[in-house]
Parts: sequence; C-alpha cells; structure tokens
Amino acid sequence: MSTGKNALTYASAGVDIDAGNALVEQIKPHAKRTNRSGVMAGLGGFGGLFDLKAAGFEDPILVSATDGVGTKLRIAIDTGLYDTIGIDLVAMCVNDLVCQGAEPLFFLDYFATGQLDIDTATRIIAGIAEGCVQSGCALIGGETAEMPGMYAGDDFDLAGFAVGAMERGASLPKDVQRGDVLLGLPSSGVHSNGYSLVRKLVELSGLGWDAPSPFGGDTLGAELLAPTRLYVKSCLAAMAAGGVHGFAHITGGGLTENIPRVLGEGQGVRINLDSWMLPPVFKWLAKQGGISNAEMLKTFNCGIGMVIVVDRQSSHAVAEALAAQAETVVKLGEVTDVPNVVYDGSLL
Repeated sequence: MSTGKNALTYASAGVDIDAGNALVEQIKPHAKRTNRSGVMAGLGGFGGLFDLKAAGFEDPILVSATDGVGTKLRIAIDTGLYDTIGIDLVAMCVNDLVCQGAEPLFFLDYFATGQLDIDTATRIIAGIAEGCVQSGCALIGGETAEMPGMYAGDDFDLAGFAVGAMERGASLPKDVQRGDVLLGLPSSGVHSNGYSLVRKLVELSGLGWDAPSPFGGDTLGAELLAPTRLYVKSCLAAMAAGGVHGFAHITGGGLTENIPRVLGEGQGVRINLDSWMLPPVFKWLAKQGGISNAEMLKTFNCGIGMVIVVDRQSSHAVAEALAAQAETVVKLGEVTDVPNVVYDGSLL
C-alpha cells in the first residue's frame, strides 16, 4: 500500500466518514424520542425492524408513501432556517398515508449533500424527529449521503418514506355517496407545494427573505417556511368517531384536483368559498401575481390542508371528535352527483 506524498484518502476526495459517524451519534437522542410500540431496534444497523403484532395489529395491510418538500428547500438553504423543514418532510408523507385509512408506524429519511455539515444535518433531522413525534410514528432509519460534485455549496436534498398499517377491509376512500359532508381542516400556510411559483412571486416583489413579512408575522423567509401541518392524530380521531368515507390531503393541485381523488365515478362536490377566510399569505401571493381564483384553487391549499368526507348523519360526531383534537372545523360543502368541483361564493 502506498504511503507516499500523493496517497489519496476518501476524505481527500470530499467524503468524511468520521463526520457521518459523528452525525449518527448526534441524532440518536432525536430518534429515541420517536420510539413507539413495535420498534425493535435503534439506529446503526443495516435495516430497521418493526413488529406489527406488538403494534396491536391482527390482520394488517401495509401502506407506504414517499415524498419530498420540493423547492421549499431553496428558501431553507438561502435563509439558513433549517429547523422545521424536516417537519414538512414527514407531513408530506404521513398526511398522504393516513388518507388511505392507515396509521403511520415508521419513517425513514434520505439526506444528500455535497459536504456534510453536522450542525445543519442535526437540525434538519431533529425536525424530522419532531414531525414523527407529532404524528405518532418512529424514525427507525435513514441514509445520509455526502456526494461532492453533485451538490454545490450548502445545497442538499431530502426525501422521506413512511410505512403504516390498517386492518384488512379498513382502507379509504370507501362508500362515498351523494349528500356526504365535506369538513375542512385549516392549513398553517402554503405547506410544501407551489413553491416554484411562490419564489417567482417573491422575486417579482423585490423583497429579500430577511425583509419584514408583508402579510404579518416574522421575516418573509420565516413565514414562508412555516411547517406543513400534521393531520394524522386528527384524522385517526375522526375515523374512530365513525362515518368517515375519505380524506383528501390538499397539496399540489389544490382543492380542485385533490378532492376528486376520493370520489366515485360520476360524483362531484359543491364547495362554499365563503365558509372560511383566505389567509393573508394567499391574498398577498394572489395580488403579487394577479392570480385568478381558479388558478389559486388548483395550485395552493388556500387555507384548507385536509378535507374529510363524512356521512351526513355522522358529521356532528366527527366534528366534535376533531374539536377535541383542537381543530377548527370548517363545513365546506357536500358531495353531489354532478362530476365537477363547483365553487360558490368568492375566494378573494
């Protein structure tokens, strides 16, 4: 083996294995916070183990979901505000998963960067752990990839993978029928889609990320990084109340494209836009771009992050169950037998 002055190491090529090992030690306490019934091993192995019987399932069907947070990452990188982007990552996966009627059980993350900064990575993964705690699932593994030449400067990418389970026969959507009530749960802001348009609108405004937010709160960057809400515990409570026929997570495609995903053939919905107030961030975005109602409704959540389709007779009990989870429930409209999304009232 060469020991001359030109001898190369992996570290000299830009990959620091010691830094990766140090990161694992830093994040172990965060992962430990997420432990739940069914977890069989901690971080450090070649794979994560999970016992479905120990989690209380008798005849389970597994459900999986994967997602990222899109170009919202660009704002986190440009501002150095990394603490909540991991919550977004978890939310985008588990909010989709619960729409199938499943309880999230465990989560894995993929973090890729050009040069590993332990502090930055720890802050990001701590956010992932917080998202897991809020949604009742365990962070049981992941991958940190240091790839010099693939990512420039402080750039990084994130992907998430969630696995859940439900008892056989409990999958959603199911039995959606005319007259079912649509209940909406408020969003916490833009959430994690539409950010290519958001960033373009900010550019047109001439404002920097550190400028005071024109729609209230902290700086513009901080407000646009408000983390995606986690709806898992609220949705599970709604299912336990009975009468839920479906959930629609309002992400890319907005209300217009996501609600029809839970409907049957020939079905549509009628939504009253006057039933909730459009949050200030969306008013500002619409004004900056001269964006029409129709475009807003098929691009952004417009203040409603989750829609629950529930049997009319059960709607009051479900609303009470959601209120017990500190939700502000909005009665949006109902399912019809006309295959379109029809809006009444005015958004702006």
